[in-house]
Amino acid sequence: LFLLFISLTGLLSAGAFLNYFNTKSDNGNVTITWQTGQETNVRNFVIERMPINGNFIEIATLPAKGNNSTYEYVDETAYKANDQVYVYRLKIVDNDGSASYSGVSHVAHSVSGVKQTWGSIKALFR
Repeated sequence: LFLLFISLTGLLSAGAFLNYFNTKSDNGNVTITWQTGQETNVRNFVIERMPINGNFIEIATLPAKGNNSTYEYVDETAYKANDQVYVYRLKIVDNDGSASYSGVSHVAHSVSGVKQTWGSIKALFR
């Protein structure tokens, strides 16, 4: 019933009916998946993330595929803190530029010390 509420909100405001929107911590990354039933005039989906006590930032944009599509994105940048809770949502952008948001999904994310260190080293060279 909760997913149905998210889906109806998306359908009414942005032209995308979401069957589901899930996140999971997976081998040091966070995997975000969702499936649409109907996509009407949808240009793209913007994935946004925030730490539990922060602000949303855009981390990726995926183009719309059309009705009954499944999407997956692996967030490889969620490495900076161990045992961090992240909140994810989708910004659904229509062809006319208007946008609405999905419901949110929380994920408790644990990262190995090796990945944290490697992520910090890579960040120095960006």
